[in-house]
Amino acid sequence: MTSTDAYADGPGAYEPDLAALAGLLADRTRAAFCLALLDGRAWTATELARLAGVAASTATSHLNRLVAGGLLAEERSGRHRYVRLADPGIAEMIEALAARAPHRGAPVRSLTAARSRRDLAFARVCFDHLAGSLAVAVTDAMTAEGLLSWDYGPALTAAGASWLRELGITDEPTGPAPARPQVRTCVDWSEQRLHLAGGVGAAVFRHAVEESWLIHAGDTRVVRLTDAGRAALRLHLRLPDAALAPSSLSAPDGRSR
Repeated sequence: MTSTDAYADGPGAYEPDLAALAGLLADRTRAAFCLALLDGRAWTATELARLAGVAASTATSHLNRLVAGGLLAEERSGRHRYVRLADPGIAEMIEALAARAPHRGAPVRSLTAARSRRDLAFARVCFDHLAGSLAVAVTDAMTAEGLLSWDYGPALTAAGASWLRELGITDEPTGPAPARPQVRTCVDWSEQRLHLAGGVGAAVFRHAVEESWLIHAGDTRVVRLTDAGRAALRLHLRLPDAALAPSSLSAPDGRSR
């Protein structure tokens, strides 16, 4: 028996193959694809190739690996192939890994780049829910208002369920064993703190978009908080003004803007 055979029958034979999962993300192009897909949209291979600056054939090869590995799901419409993250759990895993990953820290050479980085840290899409400092502030406020309980992990309280109904949100998961957890949390990579995810997080985000409290900023993950959104968050969660705007901007010359 070879050493390889012995390992195959050993105690690790039935353990999760964490190395295989890590290998899927151990490539900058594949990692860039997964981060881009956190916006919750379905992308074509051509769009992702353009984003990563690689040839279409290279993008297709990487996407095939991600689909085979279960990180992405694909769908076809005519001649077009679209890919998206396989499920919300994959998105939460990638966001959590991003919180642990070192940041390459490319120097900010323009005010536009500084503004883009600031806006991404303030409010962005994480697959189907809100992320960024605004999301953390909303989670903190829901806890302070007694809408979330942390006694045995994050959970929606009776007051929280009533609050959702008052807002007109009636599509959060219900029942003893919903297919998706009602309340989950993500480790926010820009804040290094928890923000609300799960069915409730998705329902709140969807409601905010439908009410135009949040609007998507073009083809990026960034979302903008509107004046109506600021008023709503002040009214419903008593969020302070400091939480309702991005941090002050530092220009490349070091001065705040």
